[in-house]
Amino acid sequence: MSRTPVRVLLADDQSLFREALAVLLGVRDDIVVVGEAGDGAQALDRAAELRPDVVLMDLRMPVLDGVAATRRLRAEHPAVRVIVLTTFDDDEDVFAALRAGALGYLLKDASSAQLVEAVLAAARDEAVLQPSVAAKVVARFARLPDEEPAGRPQPLVVPLSERELDVLRLLADGRSNREIAAALFLAEGTVKNHVSGVLAKLDARDRTQAALRARAIGLL
Repeated sequence: MSRTPVRVLLADDQSLFREALAVLLGVRDDIVVVGEAGDGAQALDRAAELRPDVVLMDLRMPVLDGVAATRRLRAEHPAVRVIVLTTFDDDEDVFAALRAGALGYLLKDASSAQLVEAVLAAARDEAVLQPSVAAKVVARFARLPDEEPAGRPQPLVVPLSERELDVLRLLADGRSNREIAAALFLAEGTVKNHVSGVLAKLDARDRTQAALRARAIGLL
C-alpha cells in the first residue's frame, strides 16, 4: 500500500546547503521537497502557499530568524511540523527553538539517515532530538525541582505535541493504552511510545503523577 510522500519545505539562507538537502531528500520515494526559502519571512510565505508537512528550519537567517519564524508558523499553521537544522546547539538556542514549538532539533553534522528519520518521525508527530540536545533537555529537567517556587509549577521545557496532548487527555481519564489506541485510531505500540514521551516531558514517574502535573500547569 503506497503512502503519500511527506511534503518538506527547506528554510536556510545558504543556497548551496538547500540544494544539497534537496538532492539528498529527493532520492526518497517517501519524501518530496516542495519548496525552498532563504529567510524566515519567506519561509512563512512559502508555507502558506505550499502547505508542507514538515519544515527544515535554520536558526540564523536574515529578515526573520528561525525561532521567530517557528513561533509564527506554529501559530498560523499548527499542522506544520518544524525541525530545526542548525550548526548551533547552545542552551539558549535549543530551548528557545523548543519553546517556539519545534518538534525536532538536529545539527548540520547529522547523518543523512538521521535527517530522513527525523523528517518521517515529525510527519508522525514524533519528536527527534540530536543526542547532545537530548542531554541538555534531561539536564534541564534534573534542575527543575530546585528552580520551582513552592506552589508554582514551571511550564514544560519541551512542549507536548498535539498528538501527545490527545494521549494525555485520555490517559488522565483513566484509559488504557489499548483504549487510547482505539479512540485515536493508532497502533498500541505507537500509543506506548507517546505515553513514554508524555511522562518524560512532564518529568512524571507514572500516569497519575503525569495527570496531576498536567492539571497543575493548565494542560488539562
